[in-house]
Amino acid sequence: MDLRNTRREPGFLGWRDRVENAVVKRRVFPYLVLATIALGLLSGFVVTLVDRKDFPTFGTAVWWAIVTIATVGYGDVVPHTAWGRVVGSLVIVVGVTFLSFLIATVTSYFVAVEEARRKADIEGDMADALRRIERRLESLEAKLGD
Repeated sequence: MDLRNTRREPGFLGWRDRVENAVVKRRVFPYLVLATIALGLLSGFVVTLVDRKDFPTFGTAVWWAIVTIATVGYGDVVPHTAWGRVVGSLVIVVGVTFLSFLIATVTSYFVAVEEARRKADIEGDMADALRRIERRLESLEAKLGD
């Protein structure tokens, strides 16, 4: 499958093209980092709104969100209110789901790119073999025609 010649479907700000381009150029890491940071900042902001007691600063909330998204859960900062725990549960589920989805998507693009490269190599080898066969046939026809 040639990823550069496939029909593009309209997407959210061309995200598929950007992800595909990042995979082809092996520059996926910045996208993963940015997506994780954005999710951490958003989660940190929300938890500071619903649980001011356990998360008095935005920095503490972001630290907790990043640790929770990564499923490390150091336990140095934890929500104690019901709403804080609801947000924490959502962050865990969204974090695990989001990271799993992201990893699966990136992996599938890597596989697709590798398959396209292998297919192009095979097609090139076949074309070379056909050209050699054609030259040999022309040579035989020339000898028979004499």
